[in-house]
Amino acid sequence: MSADRTAPAGGAARTEPTGGAARTEPAGSTARTAAARPVAEPRRVVLTGCGALSSIGDGVAEFTEGLRAGRVGTGDISVFDTTGFPSRRGHQVNGFDAAARLHRLEPERTGRATQFAAAAARMALDDAGLDEEWLRARRGTVVVGTTDGEVGELDLLTESALALGLAAFTGASLSRTATGGLALGVVRELGLSDVEPSTVATACAAGNYAIGAGFDAIRAGRAEWALVGGADALNRKTFAGFARLGLIAPDECRPFDTDRMGLLTGEGAGLLLLESEESARARGAEVYAEVLGYGINCDASHPTAPERDSVARCIRLALENASVKPEEVDLISAHGTGTPTNDTTEIAAIREVYGDRPPRTVGVKAMIGHTMGAASALGAIASALAIRHGFVPPTANHRTTDPDCPVDVVPNASVPADVRIVQNNGLAFGGNNAVVLLGRHDSPRGEYAR
Repeated sequence: MSADRTAPAGGAARTEPTGGAARTEPAGSTARTAAARPVAEPRRVVLTGCGALSSIGDGVAEFTEGLRAGRVGTGDISVFDTTGFPSRRGHQVNGFDAAARLHRLEPERTGRATQFAAAAARMALDDAGLDEEWLRARRGTVVVGTTDGEVGELDLLTESALALGLAAFTGASLSRTATGGLALGVVRELGLSDVEPSTVATACAAGNYAIGAGFDAIRAGRAEWALVGGADALNRKTFAGFARLGLIAPDECRPFDTDRMGLLTGEGAGLLLLESEESARARGAEVYAEVLGYGINCDASHPTAPERDSVARCIRLALENASVKPEEVDLISAHGTGTPTNDTTEIAAIREVYGDRPPRTVGVKAMIGHTMGAASALGAIASALAIRHGFVPPTANHRTTDPDCPVDVVPNASVPADVRIVQNNGLAFGGNNAVVLLGRHDSPRGEYAR
């Protein structure tokens, strides 16, 4: 059974028009009001600030340099004890100094994932050339996607409880474990009040879900700006889960490669500052890209394995929502985990939509690892950077393309390219799929919406 952003049952089935996510509503539902502050026409939404924390770069400049260079951030995990696991390899954010990055949040009372989200949000704000006062003067929304929330803090609390008993459960230790704290942490760090915060826990597609939520809010007039994306921190529980599933690669993640053996877990954050085109023009902001549209669905077909037809349907929903034809897409930033099942299924879905000549399709997880809830947010930033700077980031660690993944994966070295429209995929456990379309912002909307 598939749900393409469904609402509760009860009236005639219908598909909402472009302006929010393309989604079908089942019979009997009551249509949701699109906006508390309706606008005459749906507004164009642009990306003006990026904040990135990853194993290949701290900040958008380093992240861009890492993508161009095909840098691989693999190393030994040190944030938890990997003794007894078949591998200790992963993608860790090294040298992160929370006290230096955060102005209001107290690191000793804040979990690592929340620290990442708040730091990346501040980076995005600075990158957009804005300050906190600008945000406070306007209605906004903060949406942070995550897979694990603060599971790493729960790991540490469990260790302390085993050693200390009930004495481990202090106010400070418990305050670090709240999953909802990711979005609230951003709000508190920036001293915001007239804002709607939410944390989205749709696993590895959560970053794209967050981008879609911010896009809808601005486009419909419910918000003037949105800080959206995803964050997650390495933790023993998730590492153990993937290890027990046999999905951890022994050395490197090799998306679409004949010899691929799995993923490498990672951590980090990607936060994007979105605003209306009118707002960006009024203040003379530099624009990375326009958010053209998105699609989300959930097939609930299998706990871990993606379903080809559902992924293809999600891609079509995003293209329809963005009013983009398949032949207009120049690049696909794939989910590309490096696991045998994900990669072949994802490429089969892409070819179902695009035919025998799909766009270049790259897997940046080869460089930054699988950053869980941050994955599609960092993928969106990589997509925007490709548009703005005119290059295609590579699929690193590549040897031989799997015949079952017949696409140009841009192996090992970035290439210059005129990139106008990028599709960014996020596929999650439980069949939660989210696809975002980004486009170059240098022309009237009609050039995209033919």
